[in-house]
Amino acid sequence: MNMELLPVQREDLAEYMRDMQEAFQKGATDAFPDCNKQVLSAEEILASLAKKGAIGYKAMRNGKMLGGAIVVIDALTQRNHLDFLYVKQGVQSKGVGQAMWKAIEQLHPQTKIWETVTPYFEKRNIHFYVNRCGFHIVEFFNPHHRDPSIPEDMVGGDFFFRFEKRM
Repeated sequence: MNMELLPVQREDLAEYMRDMQEAFQKGATDAFPDCNKQVLSAEEILASLAKKGAIGYKAMRNGKMLGGAIVVIDALTQRNHLDFLYVKQGVQSKGVGQAMWKAIEQLHPQTKIWETVTPYFEKRNIHFYVNRCGFHIVEFFNPHHRDPSIPEDMVGGDFFFRFEKRM
């Protein structure tokens, strides 16, 4: 895959956030056709970018943004977190996500463990993280075992998988 992974710039934010929201919304409405709630707010994206150690990346090819990711790097523990990864609508299933993930791993070779979460209904994400990127499901959040960081009103918020990838 011929693409570049670059840090997101302030002038990229409007397009970056719009594309990320559209990608996440599509996943929710595919699972819940009657879903009329926005599943990812601009505030949530900005809060992720504002975390200590956060880095926003954009995937670029021929001057066009294909997707992006937000990672949170803990330089002390090297237990790092993938907050968000998205591929722009219309560009999926062409290797962009996998190329982004490989580039992220190469940019952070000191990482000991990568961690992320995804809702139970995101079958494409589960396939991607487990079968394409080498993550393992290590925890299942549900009404009897909640993740306190996931809002209760989030679409599918009662059921999430937590993944880890040991490097």
